[in-house]
Amino acid sequence: MILDRLEIINETFDAAAVTPEQLDQLLADGWRHFGTQFFRYNLNVDKDEIVRVTPLRIDLSRFELSKSQRRVLRTNSDLVSEIKPAIVTDEVHRLFDRHKQRFDHGVPDSIYDFISREPQSIPCETWQIAVRDEGNKLIAVSYFDVGNTSTSAIYGCFEPIEHRRSLGIFTMLKVIEHSQNLGKRYYYHGYAYDAPSFYDYKKRFAAIEVFDWNGEWKEF
Repeated sequence: MILDRLEIINETFDAAAVTPEQLDQLLADGWRHFGTQFFRYNLNVDKDEIVRVTPLRIDLSRFELSKSQRRVLRTNSDLVSEIKPAIVTDEVHRLFDRHKQRFDHGVPDSIYDFISREPQSIPCETWQIAVRDEGNKLIAVSYFDVGNTSTSAIYGCFEPIEHRRSLGIFTMLKVIEHSQNLGKRYYYHGYAYDAPSFYDYKKRFAAIEVFDWNGEWKEF
């Protein structure tokens, strides 16, 4: 990549209150947030390589399940899912601590690295999906924002010993379904890179659009 031919974007700001309409606009302009810190950047370093960051979203009116995604839903049909306003309990903290052991670098300290201590309203309306097994054990939780016309994934964690269930994909599919039921237009599920990376699973959804960093979203 020739850096002197590419405008470098690396911006942040802090906001304790964002309206649903403002959230929609921020997401459409490539912004994301952890807690009250909003950020956007178009370059990153991955495996000692400079890569271009590609914000992603799903056009919910065109989304269709793939065969593998239908399989994930069938595999997890024995689980109980509940969507409700975000809350962090001791059970969530314990799950987060087990989940973060999967990582060998960039290990987060706390769930509060990603959501505020008052996530239902600061900086915006945040909900969660909690997934429990037949023994009522919490095995996955994922947090997402709700705007006026969109929803946006923030962070999810799951029980490492249940990795065969693809719980990260499962919770995303359930949030997509919930977003459609709410009549939302877009689901912003994060970003990927223009080179192969850990984030490539986010590209494996139908009806994806990508942000070109010039204010336009285009079909993937």
